[in-house]
Amino acid sequence: MKLLSPAISRLARLRMGKIDNWIQNPVLAQREVLQELITAAQYTEFGRKHGFDSLFTIKTFKEAVPIHEYEDLKPYIERIMNGEENILWNTPITWFAKSSGTTSDKSKFIPISEESLEETHFQGAKDVLTLYYAFNPDSDLLTGKGLVIGGSHQVSKLNEESQYGDLSAVLMQNTPFWGHWLRTPDLSIALMDEWESKIERLADSTILENVTSISGVPTWTLVLIKRILEKTGKQTLKEVWPNLELYIHGGVSFTPYKEQFAKLIGAPIHYVDLYNASEGFFAAQNDPTQEGMLLFLQHGIFYEFMPVEEYGKAHPETIGLAAVETGKNYAMVISTNGGLWRYLLGDTIAFTSTYPFKIKVTGRLKHFINAFGEEVIVDNSDRAIAVACEKTGAIVNDYTAAPIYFSEEGNGSHEWLVEFENPPSDIGLFTYELDNALKSVNSDYEAKRHKDIALRMPEVHAVAKGVFEQWLKTKGKLGGQHKIPRLSNDRKYLEEIMQYM
Repeated sequence: MKLLSPAISRLARLRMGKIDNWIQNPVLAQREVLQELITAAQYTEFGRKHGFDSLFTIKTFKEAVPIHEYEDLKPYIERIMNGEENILWNTPITWFAKSSGTTSDKSKFIPISEESLEETHFQGAKDVLTLYYAFNPDSDLLTGKGLVIGGSHQVSKLNEESQYGDLSAVLMQNTPFWGHWLRTPDLSIALMDEWESKIERLADSTILENVTSISGVPTWTLVLIKRILEKTGKQTLKEVWPNLELYIHGGVSFTPYKEQFAKLIGAPIHYVDLYNASEGFFAAQNDPTQEGMLLFLQHGIFYEFMPVEEYGKAHPETIGLAAVETGKNYAMVISTNGGLWRYLLGDTIAFTSTYPFKIKVTGRLKHFINAFGEEVIVDNSDRAIAVACEKTGAIVNDYTAAPIYFSEEGNGSHEWLVEFENPPSDIGLFTYELDNALKSVNSDYEAKRHKDIALRMPEVHAVAKGVFEQWLKTKGKLGGQHKIPRLSNDRKYLEEIMQYM
């Protein structure tokens, strides 16, 4: 590993020229990606059906191919899973990333082609390293190991040719041999299915390693850090791993967790936000001092952006990079080298800058509260939680919220279940600050709260530690990439969770 690390480090740094090229020529880069995708798939069943051999512009592509959700592509994907080829993509697909989403009980199987592995997922991960070196030229990142807190699903066989697992399992199984030398723990631990035992094995197997970076969803990373500190008797993680310099996070907003991480780590380190999913590797922070992640534009994915008000229309409009505006919510529509065509991802994003194009994830199309026209999205609630914590000295582990509907007893409200690491001394003050912060970041919410006309003060309940974990466990979603739904426009999940209080 000592001989290999400098070579990998040099290669990563040399990549910056190619990254600069698509940063400087974003629209051209995206046109080239789309043309490559259409050319590759023109003789597939999907390509023949939609006339790919005669599509030469973005306009004709959008006219020929409707926007798809997973259920629309599911019949094609099931045929690929049964061994058929040249259906959505022109090369054999033998891997599928099983993704249940945040709350759905139904599983999605996202096809992973050789091209999507190499050009999208692996290239995206390598470009994160390049961007990190560009911002931190004196980094010693590869002198140690990266602790990867992956998912919790074993790889399973569909048939003799095909296999599936969650994304982290698929990526780990296909990682080049040298990649395993740079990461910890051992693959047998990383792919363990039972999360509680996995935390113990992760802690035991990594305490004595020279860990220089950690990658994982904040919620479960915190669980592991606390267990490591319990086992070692140390006060901070820097005492365990003095060379730790980077935490790579994604999956949920880091805003509510930042203070807690800083306290547990015990010394300043770098934080990098990234945005990847089973469907692709989309973006990563290139400048940790600025909000927003650099959109990856030459990684086998063609992007369209649907203004959220178009969602649900029979023929929703989408726009390209040249027409997007900062601060506006869009739903991502992607066409990929894994055979997803004009696929509605389900996430909502907002651009924090154009030229270069940087985005932040603001929520999910179906994760919001708009029972009274207040249009509260996850980005709003994360920011409000952070402000309430700052004002009251509280630290929040996780939360969920849902509407309280109008009734004979009174008008509407929002009900919050919050798991505190450090509870506020006054839950009433925390509620007051949360409400004020929501008003400051969302004018629709503020209008509905005016004189309690449509919305009265929210109700906040502190839940015992472990309640959210119990609920996830009953859903078979404990660990890995699974998350508590932050917001819901109905009370189904909140009332289920309340049964464990």
